[in-house]
Amino acid sequence: MSPSPVSSTLILRTTLRWSAIVTAVLAVLAGIVGFLAAGTTGLWSALAGVLIAAVFLAITGLSILIANRWFGDDLYVPIFFGIVLGGWILKFIIFIVALLMLRGQPWIEPTVFFVSVVVSVLASLAVDVVVMLRTRVPHVSDIALPDDPEEGERSDHTVA
Repeated sequence: MSPSPVSSTLILRTTLRWSAIVTAVLAVLAGIVGFLAAGTTGLWSALAGVLIAAVFLAITGLSILIANRWFGDDLYVPIFFGIVLGGWILKFIIFIVALLMLRGQPWIEPTVFFVSVVVSVLASLAVDVVVMLRTRVPHVSDIALPDDPEEGERSDHTVA
């Protein structure tokens, strides 16, 4: 593993940090709105929807951050794609288990649950856009340039 950071690490960490904050705010707001709309059932449905959306959206970012730890290793590419693909498979398994567990539960209000998931996903997309627009990442990153410009190759067109 190399100590050299990958340029996406800063973006992913910032996105996960802001997503956690937005998820906490959404959990409070969705819980209040769910409670006002459908009582205790609405409260639990809203909290479940926000939590499930947050877990699903965080798995990809976390898997990329974990995979980036192997940057510079000869096996970085297969490790990276193995970890990210494993994250997607994990999301699929969690999705199936969540559907089977939540189906027909008396404490789930389907409309409140659905709206809280959709609002959470939209909020996460907004966080992603804001972070991408505000984070300054050089266009050429993860590249080591020579310290001495004279070390580079000289061509016939170079003026001495």
